[in-house]
Amino acid sequence: MPDYDFSDYLQFLISGASTGSIYVLIALGLVFIYNVTGVINLAQGEFAMLGAMLGVVFYKANLPLGVSALLAVICVVGIGALIQRLTIHPARRAPEVSVIMITIGTAIAVRGLALLVWGTTPHSLPDFSPGSPVRLWGAVLGRQRLWIVGTAAVVLLILYLFFEFTLLGKAVRACAIDRQAAELVGVDTQGMALLAYGIGAGMSAIAGIVIAPLTLVSYNMGLSLGLKGFVVSIMGGMVSAPAAVVGGLLLGILESLASGLLSSGIKDAVAFVVLFAVLLGRTMNLGEHLRFRGRS
Repeated sequence: MPDYDFSDYLQFLISGASTGSIYVLIALGLVFIYNVTGVINLAQGEFAMLGAMLGVVFYKANLPLGVSALLAVICVVGIGALIQRLTIHPARRAPEVSVIMITIGTAIAVRGLALLVWGTTPHSLPDFSPGSPVRLWGAVLGRQRLWIVGTAAVVLLILYLFFEFTLLGKAVRACAIDRQAAELVGVDTQGMALLAYGIGAGMSAIAGIVIAPLTLVSYNMGLSLGLKGFVVSIMGGMVSAPAAVVGGLLLGILESLASGLLSSGIKDAVAFVVLFAVLLGRTMNLGEHLRFRGRS
């Protein structure tokens, strides 16, 4: 086993934090949609794929990279809202399991359409800021990773301002706290559900676009991103945005450490180990709670 110094561990931490920022964006979209609508959207990763693919399409149409990214996000927001109206809204009174199956079917359909439209050939986007990497205490940090962390931070700030200081944001929060009570005081809960899907889709699209320069863009890239975003959202109980932020960064760092210290082949297995550990811990806590109630 090779010897590692401080700069190596710092490299792992920085790389993991940037990857974890992608998971944070996708997980927050999941948490946002679940809090407002009660739907676990397992098609969330496909929105990241669509964002990256559409960004490539607009960029290859000779549009500036920034304009291409903005148009891609706007398009995916519209696609997310359309999917909500066509699939989730008609089944809003169906059992939760049925709705989850609808989201799985939606993911498969979107992935299949992407395969038909773009084929299996991988695509790519250029770095947002071409240039030599940035050196930090011996660690080498690619400029695109700075863009990833910075973009995630800006999105979190915008979401905070939206929820805390706008009437629309407060209406969304009211739906997340108690949809029935929000409806009784005049909040359009179905409109808020549509908005939640659009914003959640847009957040995943942003994640797909900013990670595209670091990896090849393909029709099936959303599967892995969606699964890891789901793991992160589970770590926060599907309801806590701060826990999703911490969980996403933690998962990214754990993957980076496992890949660097052990083997790159086990990187993707880390997410499922974490998922198993979280579910096991929740099951044990539930068992203790039930035993305590039985004794009382």
